[in-house]
Formats: sequence, structure tokens, C-alpha cells
Amino acid sequence: MTTRAVHATHVPQPSDPSPGAGRHILSAVALAATVPYLALKAAWLSGSRIGIPDGSVLLEAGAFLTVANAVTLAMDACVILLVLVLTRPWGLRTPAWILTVPVFTATGLLTPILLAFPGQLLVRALGFGTGPEAAAGRAPFLDDWVFIVVYTGFTVQGLALAALFVPYARKRWSRRWQGALGERLPSPTGVVAAAAASGALVLAAMFLYWACGGTAGLSAERVGAHSAESAVGSVAHAMCALAAGAGAVFLSRGGALGARWPLRLTWVGAAATLAWGSWMLIASLGPQLDGGEGTSGLTQLIYAGQMVTGSLAAAVLVRFLISRRES
Repeated sequence: MTTRAVHATHVPQPSDPSPGAGRHILSAVALAATVPYLALKAAWLSGSRIGIPDGSVLLEAGAFLTVANAVTLAMDACVILLVLVLTRPWGLRTPAWILTVPVFTATGLLTPILLAFPGQLLVRALGFGTGPEAAAGRAPFLDDWVFIVVYTGFTVQGLALAALFVPYARKRWSRRWQGALGERLPSPTGVVAAAAASGALVLAAMFLYWACGGTAGLSAERVGAHSAESAVGSVAHAMCALAAGAGAVFLSRGGALGARWPLRLTWVGAAATLAWGSWMLIASLGPQLDGGEGTSGLTQLIYAGQMVTGSLAAAVLVRFLISRRES
């Protein structure tokens, strides 16, 4: 019986990490980046109107917004736990699934922001932007500075967490991505990868269509809110979907290509496509804060397609990692 070729050197058993000055700085940066968002959410939950202008629909959102604020506050607070796991001595003894699930989710939610937010700032600096309220399709909604502060914090969080997670993963699981891809995965996995790639192409085409000003499936509010900034966001989601599909195909086909980049493509692309599809679909099913016509069925279908495509690519990723463990 042949086995998948994995060129790996001996990897010692996990030992207590000794974070250097750089890791201490990254930890402090990641923790500090959570403060603005957590402070805003805590203030809103306590009844403050900071950052919310007069006439904003958020002032009449009621219980739904309260629950949403509480959930998102808890989600961002999890960044603090992730930093501790990635830097404390007991972190390497944490069960893999307890760590990988929140890291996968954080990767998915933060990656499109890391891709889109700098581009949106550049577009605005060049004079092509229309402001975040227009991009959100609601006026008034939040003060302009809230978007800048929050998304800057998310960007810093994403970069700092990535810089902390990579050395942690290298220390704990480096043999999983060493060497070439090796043998082709069993045919059922190839079918799953092909389905992920097909879904990714459809999603990318739709997002690029919206980025170019297409209106099919969009509500009147979103059509009116189209701008260069919203186009940048659509392009970011198209890139994530394509990364998920391409990575899944590479992993399933095997070969002499190094495993590192296909694994990164699949991890990031699948996480972003699955997480944002889930997030947006859940949001679309909730009450419309502005009393508008709501999300169309076609748009919800695209969100569901993101969930399916991301899930398929993630399944290929898991199967590949299992094959590495067995070899």
C-alpha cells in the first residue's frame, strides 16, 4: 500500500512557549485593538448614544439591536481568549478543535475587512468614495468616525492575530504542511472540490457583476447605495470565493506543488466565504432596521451559496489534513 509522501523532520512534543519581545508587543496590540469596539458596544448596551446621530434608525431598533450588540461584544471579547491561548504556556495543550474553530471563524470574519477596508480608504482618499453612510444604504446611521475607528480596530486585530497564530501553528502542526501535496485524494473528495470550485466561480461572477454596478437581486436601497467603496467590498468577497475554490482543487489533485500555499488559500478562502455568507444570511433574516423592502431572495441565495461553497472547501481541507495525519 502506498502512502502520501510527506517530507517532514522530527517535530518535538509541544513545550511551553517563551514569547519574546515581539510576541509581547503583538499581544498588547491585539488586546488594545479590541478596546474601541468593546467600549462602543458596552456603551450602547448601557443606553449611551455615542456615535449615533439624531434620527438614526438605530435609536428605534429595540430588542433585536440589543441582542445583536451583546452577541457581537462577546464575539470580539473572544479575541482576548485567543491571544491568551496563542501566547500562554497552557496554549499548546489546548484541544485542537477548541482553538481551530474560533480561529477559523475569526479568519473568516476579518479577512474581507483586511482586503476591503484599506482599499476603501484609498478610494475615498482619491475622491471616489461617498462615505460609509451611503455605502451602508442608510442615512443617518452612525457617525463617520465610528466606521473608521471600528474597522481600523478590526484590521489591526486581524494582522496581530495572524502574526501570533502562524508561529503557534508552525510549532504545533508544522508537519501538516511540509513537503509537496503528494498523492491525489480519493475521488469523492475530488467531486467535493469540483463542486466548491464551481460554486466559487458563480459567486465571484455575481460579486464582480455587483461591483461593476449590476442591480439584479439587489434591493432599491442597495442599488442607490452603490459606490466605488461598496464595489471594493464586492471584489474582496469575489477574491475570497475564488481562493476557496482554487485551494480546494489544488489540495484534492495533489502533485509536486508545495502544500503550504494551497493550505493557506483554502483556509482563508473557505473561512471568509463560509463566515460572511452565514453572517449576512442571518442578518438578512432579521428585522429590517430601516423599514425597507429587505433582502431579496436572490441575494439570500448568494449568501447561502457562500455558506455551501465555504463548507465544501473546508471539507476538502479537513480531508487533506486527515490524510497527512494518517501518512
